[in-house]
Amino acid sequence: MEWTTLAATGLGALVGVGSTLLADRVRWRRERAERTRQERKEIYVTCLTKYRQAYEDMYAAASRPPEGVAREAAVREAFRASGCDEVRESALICAPQALSDVLETVYETLRDLLEVLARGEPPLDSPAFQERRLRHGKAVWAARAAMRRDLGLRG
Repeated sequence: MEWTTLAATGLGALVGVGSTLLADRVRWRRERAERTRQERKEIYVTCLTKYRQAYEDMYAAASRPPEGVAREAAVREAFRASGCDEVRESALICAPQALSDVLETVYETLRDLLEVLARGEPPLDSPAFQERRLRHGKAVWAARAAMRRDLGLRG
């Protein structure tokens, strides 16, 4: 056997192994990026869902607090029980800074609604309350759009 044949066989094996390793590395990166994107998506959905649940529960508590419980205590307990503080922290850890800023705006408008609902002022049927609800709704829509961009989704 000539040394050129042996060298060519060795070089071929080296190229084959190298290309396999490179392909595996590319596939691993792609899968890791997709896992990360899916994890962020789950956190984002959970965050917006918890925020929505917090609002619904606070509104219900403000509309009709449980028997013998003060309105303020009922609303604040509804907020605490929602879990939105915990999911907010998860989202802020995994989200890019621009999205974190948008999420903080949503949280601030939710906290504003917490204070309004706990105090009972302005009344729930007033234009001032509806303006605050609208501000929160716009912040949520902005967060959804930012989340879709971060996840690489259309729309």
